[in-house]
Parts: sequence; C-alpha cells; structure tokens
Amino acid sequence: MLTSVRAGARRLPRSASKLQVVRPMATASSVFQNEPPKPAVKTAIPGPRSKAALEKLEKIFDTRSMNFMVDYDKCDGNYIVDHDGNVLLDAFAQIASIPIGYNNPRLLEVADTPLMKSSIVNRPALGAFPSSEWAEILETGLLKAAPEGFNQVFTSMTGSDANELAFKAAFIWRRTQERKGADFTSEELSSVMKNEQPGAPNYSILSFQGGFHGRLFGSLSTTRSKAIHKLDIPAFDWPAAPFPQLKYPLEEHAAENAAEEERCLAETERLLSSWHNPVAALIVEPIQSEGGDNHASPAFFRRLRDITKAKGVLMIVDEVQTGVGATGRFWAHEHWGLASPPDMVTFSKKAQAAGFYYSDNALRPDKPYRQYNTWMGDPARALLFRGIYDEVTRLGLVERTAEVGRYLFGKLEALAAKYPGEIQNLRGKDRGTFIAFDSPRREHVLAAAKSNGLNIGASGDRAIRLRPMLVFEQGHADILLEILEKSIKQ
Repeated sequence: MLTSVRAGARRLPRSASKLQVVRPMATASSVFQNEPPKPAVKTAIPGPRSKAALEKLEKIFDTRSMNFMVDYDKCDGNYIVDHDGNVLLDAFAQIASIPIGYNNPRLLEVADTPLMKSSIVNRPALGAFPSSEWAEILETGLLKAAPEGFNQVFTSMTGSDANELAFKAAFIWRRTQERKGADFTSEELSSVMKNEQPGAPNYSILSFQGGFHGRLFGSLSTTRSKAIHKLDIPAFDWPAAPFPQLKYPLEEHAAENAAEEERCLAETERLLSSWHNPVAALIVEPIQSEGGDNHASPAFFRRLRDITKAKGVLMIVDEVQTGVGATGRFWAHEHWGLASPPDMVTFSKKAQAAGFYYSDNALRPDKPYRQYNTWMGDPARALLFRGIYDEVTRLGLVERTAEVGRYLFGKLEALAAKYPGEIQNLRGKDRGTFIAFDSPRREHVLAAAKSNGLNIGASGDRAIRLRPMLVFEQGHADILLEILEKSIKQ
C-alpha cells in the first residue's frame, strides 16, 4: 500500500482503495486555458497501471514513501494526473514546491531557449568556470526578487544545502571576528585535520523545537520535528529553544499566547547566553511547516531579532517552504515589520533554485575555497526562477494569493463551525493560502480526499496542511471546500 510523502507519511486505510464517484463540478483558470474543469477519479488510487509501475520500480528504488505515480505530461495548471488517468486538484504541489502550475506555458518557453539548453548541456562548475551570463542571470532573477535589505546571493542545490552553507558562513564569520584579521595559527592548521579545537571550534546553531531545516548533518542537527528524521544519525551538541504553542482562535487567547511567546523568548535568550558551545547563529522558520504548521506573532519575531543583535548572534530565516508568495507576501518574514533585516534568508522549493541571501560582505569567507563545491548551484534552475518571478509579478499572483487565501480561510471558518470536532485549531489567517488545521481523523480525511479527487498533505502529528500553487483561484477553492466537506462526512 502506498504512503503519503514526507511529514504526511502514513498508511492509507483500505477504504481509500474503493472507487468514489465525484459529482460534476466546474471551475475555470484564468491562466491555464486547457486546465481540467474538475477532478475525475476513475480507479482506486493506486490503480492497476500504477501498481504495475510501482512493482517494477520497487526492484531498483525504495518506494515506501511514495504517494502515487504521476503522468507529468498530462498534468495541467492546478491538476495532477496519475498513471491510471485519475485527475486530482493538487493543493499539496510536490510538497509546496510547484509555484505557478504544472506545464506552465511561460516556463515551457523558458525551457526552450538557447540559454537554457546551453546551461543544461554545458553545466558549469560555477565557482571556477561560470558563464559570462551568470551575473545577468542573477541580477535579473534571484537578486531582483531578493528581500529588502539584501544585495548578494550564494546559490546552492537544495534547501538543506542552503541551510548548511548559511551555517558555515556563520561559523567562519564568528571565528574571523575573533581573530581580528590575524592569519590561521599553526595549531589551528594541525588541529583541524584531527577534528579538534582550536581549528575546529565547538560553535553551535540554535534552532527551535518543532523546526525542520533539512536532512544533511548540520541541518539535521537543527531539525526537531520528528524522531524518524534523526534516528541513528550522529548529531551536533546544539541547543533547541521552545517555539510558541499558540491557542486558537487567536483573538480568544491573546493574553495566554502573549505569555507563551514571552516564555519562549526568555528561554531563547538564556540559551544564547549560557549554552556551553557558543552560539554563532539562530535559525527559525516563519511558520514551522513540517512540525505542524506552528505560528508565532510578528511581535515574537521582532523581539527575536532584537535579542540576536544584542547578543551578537546571526539570525537566519529559513524561507525554504514559506518563500515565493504562498503567505500573501513574496517572503513570509515581510509580515513581521522588522526594523533591520535578518542576516541571511535561505530559500528553495517554489524558487526551484536554492541558496541564501545576505548583504554583509563579512559573510563572504576571508579566503577562497572555504565555501565551495563543484556546482555551487545550477544556472538552469536560476533561469527557471527568473521565468517564475516574471510571471508572478506580471500576473500579480502574490496579491491574488492573499485575496484567495482570505476567501478560503473564511469558508474554512464556516466549515469549522459546522464540524467543530473535525476541523480544529484553524490557522493561517492573513497568511495567503498557507493554511492548516488539526484533524483527529487525519489519515481517514486525507485518504477520502484523495479518492474524491483532492491531493492535500499532512504536517506534524495531527495537522492537515494546504499548499496550493500561486495560480490557485477562488473556483479551485470552492472545489477544495466541497471535497473536504464530503471527505469529512464520508
């Protein structure tokens, strides 16, 4: 039996294998002329063709985390089509990674350009042999979309990689400040080859309980969302501060939530001051996306920024899942109203490219080859991001996402009032379509939704998360709401 992806990895109940009849519904996309008008489920999921393909794949590739097999040539806009021809409204979007729809015509044009073809066929080792167009590609794409206060970017391969590189930048920055311009000592040069101090100092990165920052060694040490992510892997001795556990509705628990945030801030400040391995940087998600869609107020993050500046600790904001428009702002931390920007912002997923933004030249290592690998990113993905950014701005998709999110949240509030035992702790108000709620029967609801033609995901222990694309419109929201209610009642 197939399982859901990543945080939603759960076995589907047997009822999911029964064919569910989806009654006619209609919608229209203003972006995709040939997008299906509605979901259409013809077989069980997985169907016979998918089962046969999975059986073949299982012999050479681990398929236990797989959701369903996809025929990507047939996907269009907000709709994903599986190997048996089942058409589902996709509000999970490859774990929040498809920004502007499947087979977007503008991105297909980008893919067909000579520069893209050259970037794929002649992939450069960017640290040594970048193309003559690399500066322009960055300036007209990734840097054009940079958050306010950032003018440089270090490109990487994945979100985990982006966070690892940000950690390295923080450690090198810290030790360089301590050296005050002096060169490496002979003791440092010899001790580092034995993984010992002083060449390998015992610095640390502070993260938050419930956070997810990737699965590489450093990023995994800062990941605190699920034990299965971390088991059997050696980890660094790094601190974890509590992240606020807010009560909902927010307006009914203002005093309690303020006290909870104050408790978390006090403990964060204590850890920054007293942890036995000095903290070089703090990393935090605007919304803990894998740990259960946990939110905190803008005031919490403003205080967090004040504390890091007072303590001389760098602040890294992990926008891997929240970035590129889904919260109704291009970057989720723009909701906070910070007096000064974070030191680094990491990105990936919807950006398709990956890396981190920064502005302080001191975050560039003092010598070459200290932040270095063969690829150092991918020009093909940077070109794709440029096409994504151009379409997002041309169509006003961030503003539209904010508007659709308000509509969707309002309708979900009505559903929650109708089914209070099924939709609990609804959250994400005024955060675009980045919405979640707790479900005591989550696995049943996810399976029923899929059999009814809706692909949604899970996060944390109880949450159902919605991660539609930026081309998700009000008509799509109506379909989602109708299928969700049907699945709850089923």
